[in-house]
This record gives sequence, structure tokens and C-alpha cells, in this order.
Amino acid sequence: MARKTVKKTVKKTAKKKATKSAAKKMAPRKAAKKTAPHQSAKPRPPKGPVWQWSAVETAAAIRTGAISSVEVVEVHLARMRAVNPKLNAVVVDLSEEALKAAKAADGAAARRNPGLLHGVPITIKENVDYEGRPNPNGVPAQMSIMAPSDAPVVRNLKKSGAVVIGLTNTPEFSFRGFTDNPLHGLTLNPWDPEITCGGSSGGAGAAVAAGIGTIAHGNDIGGSLRWPAHCNGIATIKPTQGRIPAYNESAAAERPMLAHLMSAQGPLARGVDDLRVALEVMSARDPRDPWWVPAPLTGPKPKGPIKVALAKLPDDMDVDPSVHAALRAAADHLERSGYRVSEVEVPDINGVWHTWCDIITNETVTLQEAAMLKVASEDFHIAWNGIKGSANTLDLAGWMRATAARNGHIRAWQLFFEEYPVVLAPTTVKPTPGPREDAISGERAREIFWNDLRFISAINVLGLPSAVVPVALHAGKPIGVQLIAGRYREDLALDAAAAIEKRAGMLVRQLWERMG
Repeated sequence: MARKTVKKTVKKTAKKKATKSAAKKMAPRKAAKKTAPHQSAKPRPPKGPVWQWSAVETAAAIRTGAISSVEVVEVHLARMRAVNPKLNAVVVDLSEEALKAAKAADGAAARRNPGLLHGVPITIKENVDYEGRPNPNGVPAQMSIMAPSDAPVVRNLKKSGAVVIGLTNTPEFSFRGFTDNPLHGLTLNPWDPEITCGGSSGGAGAAVAAGIGTIAHGNDIGGSLRWPAHCNGIATIKPTQGRIPAYNESAAAERPMLAHLMSAQGPLARGVDDLRVALEVMSARDPRDPWWVPAPLTGPKPKGPIKVALAKLPDDMDVDPSVHAALRAAADHLERSGYRVSEVEVPDINGVWHTWCDIITNETVTLQEAAMLKVASEDFHIAWNGIKGSANTLDLAGWMRATAARNGHIRAWQLFFEEYPVVLAPTTVKPTPGPREDAISGERAREIFWNDLRFISAINVLGLPSAVVPVALHAGKPIGVQLIAGRYREDLALDAAAAIEKRAGMLVRQLWERMG
């Protein structure tokens, strides 16, 4: 009897195990049947009009099949047709080429291995080479200069899958902070036609603020990314020199060494998340730039809380109360986000600015001035003479001393960042001026660059990364602040900008409500 009982027990146990095993095998099939309808449903696109989506949202929506690249590009082209005639931000319409690229992006082969900006519409500033097109740099006499190849930044953006819908306006020789030229005319600020859209990436700033493209390419040798970002209420990052490769095959001669070391390519966008993606894409290696550096995009996090230096403004600066208020608001946003902000004096901002002005002016006078003035407008002559009048004329020994002084300034700032990893500073210390303010007189041009924009241009000679993020509106016009970090620490500048953006909000949404 005992043996029979044992046999029955073994059989029952084996039967139960078999039943449980079968149940486990069946469970995934049943679950799959229940979830299949949900999995086959088309992904939901982001909320709001397509042209208001961020680049990150747009790329994700295309990647998941919520929308096609052709649909996205068609919406942005329609937006361009609706608002650009008034703004004159995009001066070369690439609609036909863009739609072909979008169709290619929607092809099965392209979708298998999409880039970070696959199918996403962007704009390019018309002062870098775009294969098969003129690179006039705002000068009618240079319309015959044809680009035999794409500049590195254009090539990198295209490799990421981005779709270029147009080229944006820039002043003559990209040498003014106000976007106007005899070739394409004046670009207006979408917030208010009575104030400048900035320069020299003014067309880029106005376009992306108005909803034409999700990201705009620009460049910066004296503030040409950060000033338009401030004027148009958008965000930007001027990278460390060497972060993003640069080269124009169409150029008749190589750029002077210090001009190259003080300039940077970079993105303008509505929000900081888009800047991070654009920076990563633009930073890919190109062997044509001998100064490109394969530096990591993120570095070690400083011990918290991160100390931020709110830059003391020099006593000789004429500062508008609205700027003090914006800086204080930005400091409050950072403190509430866990940063520790202290108002301190930064290393010799006046000496740094004069070094920038002396170097860029003397290089230009020696190698470019005569050729430029032969074909430039009267407005250019006035604005250029204003900048030139602020500089010291240098002989060879003076030039060598100026370049040596640059090394000392960079060292002083790098040591400063050891204690304060981020500097909070103004973009301009005055309300945004009119659209042709620098052409009023040489004296007015000098005042703008020395008094108003001192904290912008000075940073170029240091080669430091600097982000700009909008903080508030004053009299209906945007005000931004600048976040400066150590060499190749764009991540720290962008993190601080993101903390401000999170609390201040995205100001362009208010612009879009006005524009409709």
C-alpha cells in the first residue's frame, strides 16, 4: 500500500509541474494577444503645431513613425512662406532640395540606421560653404564665389540626417552685429521690427525664433551667436574653439591664426536640449580643420553645490536696471536649482576685451581691410571705422605682446574656474537697439561694442564656451544672460542654462502667440 501511495503522489506532482509549465508557456502568448493591438497602434506625435516641436521631439516622432520627414518639412516650408517675407531671415530657399532629402529620409534604407537629427529641418548661415552654391557672405561682389564642397559643420549636420530648408542672412563679411547688407537687405526681429535681430547670425536667430527650422547654424567671432540669441529670445552655445571643425574650400586664402582661434561654429535653438544634440552632431571630426580637438562632450562633475560667479559689472559701464533685474532673476533660478551664487569680480574683463579688439582689428587691417572696403557699403564703412577706432595700432612687437597677453588672460580665467566652474554674466547691459544702430556713427558703434557688449566679445579671445539663455521680457522684448565655463566644459554651461530655462520657461512661446 505504501508503494502505491508513493507512486500516486509522484504522478500527481509530475502532473502539477507539467500543468504549471504549460501555463507558463501559454502566458506570454496570451499576453502578446492582449498587447498586440496596443503595439500596432501608431505612436502619438507631440502636442501642438509641428513647427513648434523641438528638434528632439521632431527626431523622435520621425523615428517612431508618428510622422514622416516629408510631412515635417512641408509644415516648416509652409511656416517659412508665411512669416519669412516680413522677416527676411532666410535668403536662399532650398524647398525643392529639402523635399527630396526628406523623401530620401523616409526611405526604408535610411530609416534602418537613422542619425540623431534624421529628417529634422534646419537652416544654415550663408557664410559657410554649401556645395554647389555661392558663398557671398552678404557681399554682392562675392556672388561668384562658389562652394566646391560642404563646410565641415554642414557635412556633419547632413550626415546626422538633418534636412536643410534654407540659408540665412548675415551682414557684409559677417563683420557687424546688425544683419543688413546690400545683397539681401535687412533682417527684422520677429519680436519687434524696431529692434535689431542681432548679428552676424541675425538671420539664423530670427528664423528659428519665428519657427522656421528647429535648429539654426551660426558662428561667432565677437558675439555672433550669443548676441542674436539674446535679441531673438532663444538659446545658443558658443563652443570652445576647436570643438566644431571649420573650413571653407571656397576661400581664396587661409584665415589668420588668431581669427581662427577666436571664432567658433555653433547652434541656435528654442531650448537647451536641442543645443546638446546639435553640439554633438556638429562636433564630429573633419580632417580639414587642423585645430579640431577630440575632446569629450562631458567632463567630471564638480563637487556640489557648484559655485557660480555672478560677474561684478565694471564701474564705467552704463547699465540699464532691466539688466540688473535679469541677472538677479537668473541667479535666483540657479540658487533654487542647487547652485551657490556669489557676486565676484572676474579676471580683468576690460583688458580681455581690449586684447580681443586689438588682435581682430590689426589682423583685419593687415590682411583684409583694403579688399573689403573696395566693395563694402557706406554702412559697413561707418560700423567698421567704429570698431577700428577702439583698437590700438600694433607694430610687430606690439602684436607679439598682444598674443602673449592672450595666453595670460586664458590662464587667469582657467584658474578662476577652479573655484567658480560657471560665470553668470550679461550679454548686453543696455536694451536691444535699433536694426541699423551701428551705422549711425563710428562713435555709436564703439559705444555698442565697448559698453554694451563688452562681456560678449571679450570671451572670444579666451576661446571659452559660453551659453545664452533667455530669462525675461522687458517692455515686451527678450533679455538673455550668459553662462561661461572652462575650456571644453560646454556641459557645465548648458547645465546651468537648462536650470534657468526650467524656471524661466521658453519665451518664444509668447512670441508665437503674438505672431499666430
